[in-house]
Amino acid sequence: MGTDSDVGRQSKVERLLDEYDLEPLGAELEAAWLGEGQERQSLRSLADRFNRALLVAAIRDAGMDVVDGEPANFYRLLTDDDDVSAGQRVEARNRLERGGVDVASLEDDFVTYQAIRHYLTNVRGASYQNENTEQVQRERDSIDRLQSRVETVVRDTVDRLRNNERLAVGEYRVFVSVEILCQDCGGQFSVGDLLRRGGCRCEQD
Repeated sequence: MGTDSDVGRQSKVERLLDEYDLEPLGAELEAAWLGEGQERQSLRSLADRFNRALLVAAIRDAGMDVVDGEPANFYRLLTDDDDVSAGQRVEARNRLERGGVDVASLEDDFVTYQAIRHYLTNVRGASYQNENTEQVQRERDSIDRLQSRVETVVRDTVDRLRNNERLAVGEYRVFVSVEILCQDCGGQFSVGDLLRRGGCRCEQD
């Protein structure tokens, strides 16, 4: 372990790789994100992979006896909000805690895909820009076309009502804006700004 100042400069993923003795996983995450010798994995998939590795390491360190496939099922029970009941989640937590796993601390250590992205790009210096840039541009073009269509529909409607003397309005302009508010970091951005930034302020966490 480094000094406290060294730790303070570490990203969350970097720190956890060290604390859970999972350093080789960093290179594996990078290779999987870049698709080196394997099918490329998304950042969300990599976040799940990382979190499952933390769970397996916590079970290992606690000396808990588990059967094949049980750690993966524990992770599903702890994180799946759609197909897991509250009772199933509590039962899984209790089973892990009886085995010596500090579940609350473990869940605090679970990371988001933004944290994985920050680690891969800012810490490891990995880059997968070509496909990302092209996809973002395609999606942005699609949104621009939709906004242009909305503007046209609104203008046609106003003109039709005004021509039929159902609406009194002088010379006018139509503005169509879509804003995105991240409820985690509180950042609010237009769609264009968010796509240009590549993420909200959560990216910096």
